[in-house]
Amino acid sequence: MKGISFWFFATATIYVAIGMAWGIMMSATGDHKLAAAHAHLNLIGWVTMALFGTYYHLVPKAAENVLAKIHFAIATAGVLIIVPGIVMAVQQTGETLAKIGSTLTLLSMLVFVFTVFRNRMAGA
Repeated sequence: MKGISFWFFATATIYVAIGMAWGIMMSATGDHKLAAAHAHLNLIGWVTMALFGTYYHLVPKAAENVLAKIHFAIATAGVLIIVPGIVMAVQQTGETLAKIGSTLTLLSMLVFVFTVFRNRMAGA
């Protein structure tokens, strides 16, 4: 695996390692108040990013496009902003980061939808 596929997978593995450690910490302390942020880190950071990486590995033509790099940047920013944003929302210290991260995460998925259909129509 190389290129953008690698970067999606590499970041996914970092996110899941952090998510696992966070889950262990919550279990050890019995404090699960931030479970929603933990779940989003694992679902968006691990599962979604790994699926993006799988797609780009299986459809190399899509991975060669500059849009794939833009997609990676938006998806990464989404994860890095939504997770602390959810923490802040749960702790009632503001929802702005959660809103920005959610918007970036949705935008990332819309870029992916476009990419999937564009490459299907192109016969990739």
